[in-house]
Amino acid sequence: MERSARFLVDILRDNQSINRDLGQHYLLDTSVLNAAIEMAGELANLHVLEIGCGPGTLTHHLLLAGARVSAVEIDEGSLLHMQMQFSEELASSQLSLIEGDALTVEWPQDIDAIVANIPYQISSPLLERMQREFRSIPAVLLVQEEFAERMAMAIGPLDRGPLGLSLWLDFEVEMGRRVPPSCFSPQPRVHSRLIRLEPFDRLAAIQSDIDRRLYRQVTSQCFTDRRRKLRNLLKRAPRRLSRIPGWHRERWTGAMNSLKDHPLMDERPDMLEPEDWVDLCELILAFES
Repeated sequence: MERSARFLVDILRDNQSINRDLGQHYLLDTSVLNAAIEMAGELANLHVLEIGCGPGTLTHHLLLAGARVSAVEIDEGSLLHMQMQFSEELASSQLSLIEGDALTVEWPQDIDAIVANIPYQISSPLLERMQREFRSIPAVLLVQEEFAERMAMAIGPLDRGPLGLSLWLDFEVEMGRRVPPSCFSPQPRVHSRLIRLEPFDRLAAIQSDIDRRLYRQVTSQCFTDRRRKLRNLLKRAPRRLSRIPGWHRERWTGAMNSLKDHPLMDERPDMLEPEDWVDLCELILAFES
């Protein structure tokens, strides 16, 4: 069945008000919807997870591409709208609706890809969940442009930080089309960007067995102040260090003392390449208390 994006958005907005707390900005530009599908690649007969289906504009294009779609939605009005507008696909099981919060509700375990226009305010925790549970699954996401640049570490040292460094462990990150506010209803205040995450096991590729939790704790702590040197930023043990088996404050202090003359300790966080952070973690982990 052919449904225009404008029709789906207008029907939903005629029946309920926008919930700003849920970050509802409905994508209605067909060229952007087609670009998202193209960026996702061949979807025929694949099981795709969509997060925040809203009026179903992206859902419709995923179904046209031949995907079997599981769509997560927290808003009751949007779910009622989807049940009315996609009754045939629901009856045939080509589409399944999952009611709940995308951060906590159970996701299908057999998904082949994630394609979504995700609410800006849950972008970071949603990526954390993807890395924790589904890092072998490719994803195409529509996110705030500034957030996309940090995901891809697109502008040299300026965009380097914990977000991009964490994703670097698990994905090749590709920036896609820039999307202006006029492509949404209601319009957000900022531009958005399509971005693709292609699974890539970086640690296996560089033959490193560092603890991923230590890597994330170290990078997060160091980027609290980009202007300071690592030796000052790492004097204090990370707050959650004890969650890593075998690590405690005394061992951390010993590790820092053993590295006091290492050249890396005189660097500032945004001057290090991603591989340098791996090297630093290997040096820290080599210290035995």
